[in-house]
Amino acid sequence: MSEDCSKKNLKDAYLEDYREGLVLEYGPVLIEKEDIVKFAEEFDPQYFHVNEVLAEDSQFGGLIASGWHTCSVMMRLLVDNFISKRSSLGSPGVEKIRWIQPVRPNDSLKLKLEIIENRLSKTKPDRGLVRSKIEMFNQRDALVLQMETIGFFLSKSLSA
Repeated sequence: MSEDCSKKNLKDAYLEDYREGLVLEYGPVLIEKEDIVKFAEEFDPQYFHVNEVLAEDSQFGGLIASGWHTCSVMMRLLVDNFISKRSSLGSPGVEKIRWIQPVRPNDSLKLKLEIIENRLSKTKPDRGLVRSKIEMFNQRDALVLQMETIGFFLSKSLSA
């Protein structure tokens, strides 16, 4: 059974606080046209991210945010609310990243996270691994991003 703590902030958490089944929601974040173009001009300058006129004739039918922009918004929400400043030891990466639907100007994104695994390291007992399923939705509750993340966190019992 999953535990729903919608807006719970885990900035001071340790491994033990990231319980399997915990479901968290963060956001919304408004994505404006200027944000889409600015991000894309610097990091992903494909025409459907930077040129509104050309984007109209693309397979997307208009300007869309880079998937990496969407991931950056997700990461900001995680850093502000989920990744502990006390115990985070970084991440080896993400898995199964999928951009399901385009993010468009004036979309409002919210993040839903479910902790699907929490286990103590067998070789380093002062820390453990937390695996999370992440989904982002727009204001119409359409899924726009889906991925799994892994993070390493210190254990409270051996770190204090």
